[in-house]
Amino acid sequence: MSTSASAASRRIKPTLETKFHIDYEWWNREDRELRVYLLSHLDTEKREYFAAYRDTEEVDWIDPVTAEVQKVDALQRALQEAAQAPDFITARTSLVDAVFRVFLANNNTPLTPVELGEIIGRPPMTILRTLAGTNVYKGIRPVIEDEN
Repeated sequence: MSTSASAASRRIKPTLETKFHIDYEWWNREDRELRVYLLSHLDTEKREYFAAYRDTEEVDWIDPVTAEVQKVDALQRALQEAAQAPDFITARTSLVDAVFRVFLANNNTPLTPVELGEIIGRPPMTILRTLAGTNVYKGIRPVIEDEN
C-alpha cells in the first residue's frame, strides 16, 4: 500500500528545477535501516562508538553564535561535525552518497539537481537521471508540494 506522497511522486516528471530531499518516511516504508546507513557517513572512530550504542543519547550542544545550550541527538550532531570535514564529499564519493551527504550537511533543505551539481561538482543532468529514475536511492525523492 502506498502513501499519497509516494503515489504523487510517481506521477511527476522531475526536471532540473525539481527540488529533491531525503524522504525519511521512505526508510520506514521500505523497512530499511537508516541508522546503519547514517553510521557509514562517520569516520571509523565515531562509527565504532555509535555502533556500540543502539539508542543514541541526547547531548548538550552550545550554539557558537548565540551561546544557547540545546539538547541534540548525539548521532545527528556527529554527522553535522563530520559534514564540516573537507573530505566529507570528494570526487571519489559515489553520486548518491554525495547527494545524501549534502542533505545531511544542510539539514535536508531541498535542492535542485543544478544546485546539487554546483555543490558536488557533478553534471546536473547525471544527477537528475539518477534521482528521477524508477529506483529510489537512499530515500532521495522529489519534494511534493502540498496541493492545499
